[in-house]
Amino acid sequence: MIRLSRTGSSNIDFVDLVKRLDTDLKVRDGEEHDFYHQFNAIVNIKHCIVAYQNEIAVGCGAIKKFDENSMEVKRMYVLPEFRGQKIAVEILSELEQWAKELGFNRCILETGKKQPEAIALYSKSGYQIIPNYGQYEGVENSVCFEKILTT
Repeated sequence: MIRLSRTGSSNIDFVDLVKRLDTDLKVRDGEEHDFYHQFNAIVNIKHCIVAYQNEIAVGCGAIKKFDENSMEVKRMYVLPEFRGQKIAVEILSELEQWAKELGFNRCILETGKKQPEAIALYSKSGYQIIPNYGQYEGVENSVCFEKILTT
């Protein structure tokens, strides 16, 4: 059974999972990694989720204020040996619920074309592709999504 814990970006389990995520992304993104990495610092993220299975941290995700109506989903990751168990779906759902509780009505996010698992997750979770926003405008490898949160 999965237990989700709401926490902040200083949580040691969250920090460890993000390090593993960054190692994976460095391989996937190749030469583009440094460009993306600059937008993924966790120091300013206040709303993080860590998923535990038998008290082992197996996945994470976070939301960060983007504008007055929108939270940006960041740092989604599940350890490879725990994938396929819908843990990412649970994390994403909890992040969306948290965003609604904080008064936001939309979640946005960016992922890379070299991350087909992420694209599939967001598509299945009701996210729609939107034009690339902010620092991702004109970036060929980026895919941006949004989901309007219903009450």
